[in-house]
Amino acid sequence: MSDNSFLSVEDVTSGYGMIEVLFDISMEVEKGQFVVLIGPNGAGKTTLLRSIMGIVPPQKGRVYHSGDDVTDLNPEQMLQRNISYVPQERNIFAEMSVEDNLEMGAYSYEGDPEERLELIFQVFPILKERLDQEAGTLSGGQRQMLAISRGIMMEPELLILDEPTSGLQPNLVTDVMDSIVELQEKDDMTILLVAQTDQAIREADFGYLIRSGEIVLGTEGDKLLESDEVMDLYFGG
Repeated sequence: MSDNSFLSVEDVTSGYGMIEVLFDISMEVEKGQFVVLIGPNGAGKTTLLRSIMGIVPPQKGRVYHSGDDVTDLNPEQMLQRNISYVPQERNIFAEMSVEDNLEMGAYSYEGDPEERLELIFQVFPILKERLDQEAGTLSGGQRQMLAISRGIMMEPELLILDEPTSGLQPNLVTDVMDSIVELQEKDDMTILLVAQTDQAIREADFGYLIRSGEIVLGTEGDKLLESDEVMDLYFGG
């Protein structure tokens, strides 16, 4: 673990029961960085995020946050450390209004929720127009915007996103990615993102390529996009 490390994963092996999915994974995220995880389906990207958050406890290895060993913490305890996780499933409360969903995200926030809402409305203005609407009636893109917004209501130091653009139309993929970048710049967040888009790689300060449960490459985002391994393994050559 380097002196600048904000989040560090050291030699983590993890999986489900007797099935190992990750094998001796090591990676670091520095404070303020935008870090992307890429790789083919089934490579272990989501399992890595779940292992960091304590949803799938590592079978071996350690996870550190701000120098503290957090390997054995559960998701609630990780949340108390100001780490927000937005899973791929877009977990929103469908029968609640957009406003109520956002308020749920701020339950542990000690500051003024109105200030957080103002930031969200700057980045996702459509949500301001839909405050009284039931979340379940939003479009797919709007539901994703709401899920991300709920995750940042607590003003997290670290925001972990699992494929936030999955299943969206191409024009919405660009819009959502642009908004994530804008959020980081406005809110000075550290972001760890699983993505399937070259836009995310270009925007990243650093990126890791995962294949078959192992990190096979870690480098700056622009260099990652240019690498033969990414072109061959991820984009098909």
